[in-house]
Amino acid sequence: MVDSAVKIRLVLVFLFGFWAAVAEAQVDSLFIQEGTASFYGKKFHGKKTASGEVFSLDSLTAAHKRLPLGTIVRVINQKNDLAVVVRINDRLPSYSKRQIDISRAAATRIDMIQDGLAKVRIEAVDLDQLDKLVEYYAEKEHLGLRIRPYYQGIVLPKRTLDLNLAEFQTEEFKNYPPDFQLVKNQF
Repeated sequence: MVDSAVKIRLVLVFLFGFWAAVAEAQVDSLFIQEGTASFYGKKFHGKKTASGEVFSLDSLTAAHKRLPLGTIVRVINQKNDLAVVVRINDRLPSYSKRQIDISRAAATRIDMIQDGLAKVRIEAVDLDQLDKLVEYYAEKEHLGLRIRPYYQGIVLPKRTLDLNLAEFQTEEFKNYPPDFQLVKNQF
């Protein structure tokens, strides 16, 4: 017979594995794009962005070719896994080889100032932001972007089964054939 402490440990291992898989699926669903990031030079400080805002080196903002202005994304430096959350307020030219151009403050947070460029992963910050992007791109082309809805698994109510057959009355089994026997559960 298996010790109850072992049963509890097995259940906990299973639950943590399940939660980790759900978390991994959610993180993967937030993925929008991978590519190269650069950061704004000092010559852009104080100039107007595509959104009409004045650019500041100290803001946590970015330029992107296609993401809607006002979109908030997480930019993760793949070299060191440092991340920063930025708001898209400007446009990159369509011919640019970069996927995103972030402010100097954002570049400092993900430690890419020294290199100048970084391979990055761009993600939605949460499922609500992802839903807004899915809605925005519903009728639009989104080349180079992975925009798709995230479907959460179905949560079923907990069901238990009483395996203790001693509770049954033989009266309940009167319609069964005579050779049918009740056997008490030995668990």
